[in-house]
Amino acid sequence: MKGSLLPLLDKFFLHLWLKLDFMGLPKTHQDQKFIVALLKNDHKMIAMIYERCAPKVIGYIKKNSGSESQARDIIQESLITIYDQAKTKNLQLSCPFDAYFFLVCKRKWFNQLKKKRLDGVTIQDEITSIDAEVQAQAQETSLYDDRTSLFNETLSTMGDRCKEIIKLSFSLKSMEEVAQKLGVTYGYVRKKKSLCIGKLTKLVQNNPQYEQLKYL
Repeated sequence: MKGSLLPLLDKFFLHLWLKLDFMGLPKTHQDQKFIVALLKNDHKMIAMIYERCAPKVIGYIKKNSGSESQARDIIQESLITIYDQAKTKNLQLSCPFDAYFFLVCKRKWFNQLKKKRLDGVTIQDEITSIDAEVQAQAQETSLYDDRTSLFNETLSTMGDRCKEIIKLSFSLKSMEEVAQKLGVTYGYVRKKKSLCIGKLTKLVQNNPQYEQLKYL
């Protein structure tokens, strides 16, 4: 599995939010093996995740205005989010993976329904008691996902040159390599990167969603 712009995203939000979203140091759950499997792209273990978790997620989404195809997309997107968080933030699972993953998928689907403004849709939910640790872990992942989306959406609105320089500056080892890749001088690319990061920061901070995510 492959994340996008992981070093940039991590450094960017460390700069903006000025704090890490640590949840203390709870005891790592034995299901951490599934997080490790995602990081190692262990096909056998990933297949086990689908086998254990997909039926419940698909059933829930189909009951709530979705299709099986949409449910499978949500499952894939959730796995990518968890992979990204594990890669950049050293995600340590402190609760059962099944319950955590279902809640992550559930929140992602609910957010999609909200974005589509399906006001007439009634969410059919079972009244169940959810462990506080599962809630907290899923909330951390959902927050990471929201911040990632805000970053990617904002970056996509910038000019091609800025996007190119920002991406290359974190995929290559040095700004000298970036300058060589683009066929420009080191001084130009260094100044341009500073201007682009400054613009990106302002765009993110001016987005109403930033204020909602800032203190979470």
